[in-house]
Amino acid sequence: MTFENVTVDASGPAPGALLLAGIPGSGKSTVSAALAARFARAAHIEVDHLQELIVSGGHWPTPDGDPEADRQILLRARNAGLLADSFAAAGFVPVLDDVVVRRSHLDFYRRSVTAVPLHVVVLAPGPKKAWERNNARDKRLTTDWTFLDEAMRAELADEAVWIDNADQTVAETVDAVLAATGLEPAAG
Repeated sequence: MTFENVTVDASGPAPGALLLAGIPGSGKSTVSAALAARFARAAHIEVDHLQELIVSGGHWPTPDGDPEADRQILLRARNAGLLADSFAAAGFVPVLDDVVVRRSHLDFYRRSVTAVPLHVVVLAPGPKKAWERNNARDKRLTTDWTFLDEAMRAELADEAVWIDNADQTVAETVDAVLAATGLEPAAG
């Protein structure tokens, strides 16, 4: 097989990209995977996995603050934006999930995803529910990040669509995200 006549990009880009933000335990990864599955062509970009690509020298965020971890937060956001643009150009709806609590971080995403409109949805079940979910999952965090909820609400209150998914099923949350963004899963 040869690839000379194979075109990677679609005749038209995806209708948009989605960024699901929220604190750890808010349901971002679970909802993002279920949301991507609703489209005929979609890619789930779990930004934590991009951090895991760093073999040596990686710095995960800490509550104490770490300038190198902050730099790597933006590095992985940039790489997520590049992936999102590439998938969108190929006709796949990119669904990104990341812990985004600062306006500057969200603005960085908005500058990084340029191929299609970026729809931002914050999953906000509240800190107590997020901590309960964190303690009930396999990808359990030992650090309690629920304090980020207050910062997220202060910084992003008017910057995104907010969905309180504390008492929603995954399917109900996916329906709410689709309704809020106007994106419609299409066969194809």
